[in-house]
Amino acid sequence: MAEEVEEEPKKSNLLKIIIFVVAGLLLIVVGLGIGYMIFGGEPEPDPSAEVNQIIEGKETEKKEKSENNEEGEEVGEDGIIKKNVKAIPEVDSYETTYFEFPGDFTTNLKGSRKFLQVSVGVSTQYDEKVMEVVDSHQLALRSEILSTISDFTEEDISGSDGKKKLSERLMVVLNKKLETLNEFPGIEDVYFTAFILQ
Repeated sequence: MAEEVEEEPKKSNLLKIIIFVVAGLLLIVVGLGIGYMIFGGEPEPDPSAEVNQIIEGKETEKKEKSENNEEGEEVGEDGIIKKNVKAIPEVDSYETTYFEFPGDFTTNLKGSRKFLQVSVGVSTQYDEKVMEVVDSHQLALRSEILSTISDFTEEDISGSDGKKKLSERLMVVLNKKLETLNEFPGIEDVYFTAFILQ
């Protein structure tokens, strides 16, 4: 009988320990569940991402665009509305090539003591061979530029209209000179990079 009395306190102590452990685990699980419900369960967003969103206004733009999407515009995967933009037809366009004559052109104006000093450049949308031809015939073309400028009076070149007339006249003269040299007359525009009347 004495043995039976000793086994009961051991069993009751073991049973108490198991109950306390199970109760402790149950309290931990309940505490975690309540914490999850209170704090939403979502991880805290990265502060730098929040700052970027505020600066760029992405989050508010997406919400506004999705709310204001009454025009039947397509919303992309990222939530940004893709505007209905007309397709741009492919057009064969050519690159403009420029050539500037080295140095300045200085000549007297017709019927005046004043002289004009200009820097001249030309352009084309034909291939680069036109500019190679211009470069190889610089001497003849420079002579044409000087003689054409000297045919203009001070009044002829005054104002932007006068400069435009001189530019157009130089284009015609330079193309004619290229034709007489048996070259392709491909100069399409003449520019003044400096224009000084003294």
